[in-house]
Amino acid sequence: MATKVRKRTLKNKVTRFKHKRKINSRISGTEERPRLCVFKSNRYLYAHIIDDQKGHTLASASTLETELKGKATCSIEGAKLVGDLIAKRALAKNAVTVVFDRSGYVYKGKVKSLADAAREGGLKF
Repeated sequence: MATKVRKRTLKNKVTRFKHKRKINSRISGTEERPRLCVFKSNRYLYAHIIDDQKGHTLASASTLETELKGKATCSIEGAKLVGDLIAKRALAKNAVTVVFDRSGYVYKGKVKSLADAAREGGLKF
């Protein structure tokens, strides 16, 4: 029984990495249009604004931060808070238009709510 569960999770992870590789071959962050990258674990949610040409992270936000620590977990509500926070930090760095990188995750649930909150915060993608 445990081997079936392990094989299923391994297959899901391999599928996500295949999607991620295909997506990242097509998109790249530049100085005028950096990349908004999303990563989610079982407990936390992370978002980064990355300039791939220089190799710099311009802004980042996660549910681990002290501002969101008590309020947010890896849930849809937490994703909305992280999306709003990353939008504020990106606008402070003059990054208005970004390229959205969902990192192979399906565009629904947490990823979609983070993207919608970032759009409402002022980011364009």
